[in-house]
Amino acid sequence: MKSPEKIRSAFTKALNSGTVLQLPGAYNAMVAMLIEQHGFDGVYCSGAVISNSLGLPDIGLTTLTEVSLFAQQVIERTNLPIIVDADTGFGDVMNVARTVAELEHNGVTAIHIEDQISPKRCGHLDGKELISTQHMTHKIKAAVDAKIDSNFLIIARTDAKSVEGIDAAIERAKAYIDVGADAIFPEALHNEKEMEIFRKAINVPLLSNMTEFGKTEILNINQIQNLGYNMVIYPVTMQRLAMMAVENGLESIKKNGSQKEVLSSMQTRKRLYEILEYEKYNDIDKGIYNFKI
Repeated sequence: MKSPEKIRSAFTKALNSGTVLQLPGAYNAMVAMLIEQHGFDGVYCSGAVISNSLGLPDIGLTTLTEVSLFAQQVIERTNLPIIVDADTGFGDVMNVARTVAELEHNGVTAIHIEDQISPKRCGHLDGKELISTQHMTHKIKAAVDAKIDSNFLIIARTDAKSVEGIDAAIERAKAYIDVGADAIFPEALHNEKEMEIFRKAINVPLLSNMTEFGKTEILNINQIQNLGYNMVIYPVTMQRLAMMAVENGLESIKKNGSQKEVLSSMQTRKRLYEILEYEKYNDIDKGIYNFKI
């Protein structure tokens, strides 16, 4: 496995390569392995996905411990860069510093923290409330000061567009950059025009959120590239795909009395073993381990 320092250094360079980096969201470590095997640039750990996996809504109910454990499980199974959704930093200024220390120590590549009040709301819901720009700059400054590796990236997310308008969101982003934010995540921009306006105003890397069923128009990778964005996340896509398959499977079993009707929709045992690289474990002790795919 690559060291976190090498992964972070390579990711920092890639951000300035002129090519947008694609980071699908993983809902467990095996999905992260698949993301790597399919040639993506990194893995995103979504706060919504972590909350959903615990049977909770995305309203700031998860803790640093829960998010850190999820991220650690992903990190241990992939060499890809990992961006973690750290919500509002799990508290105020001192909590933000601890969040950075914990996640950097665990091997995370980058985090984003947002300027909503606690408890926060999903970025694509109405009724969001913001902390002041000054308060958020204090939190970002604490995050920047707490990190040890200069390539551990602090991404400042602003939800201001939906609350205060795009001009205010841009002014907030500039203030966040002034205190050391490495990149900006403008949440819930509606369309290409708004993304273009943001790009023209901000001179650090930008992250685009291509979540489904939200406020943002879904764009393809070429459109995002042409707009000059540096990163794109697909935070809940894999979980939504999986959950639809699970619902269909449950309905079929209930209706038909067995899973035979949905076998063709399942990942095979052979494919599962390939993803998990079962045969590599044979080398540990050939007298005990003799898995065959």
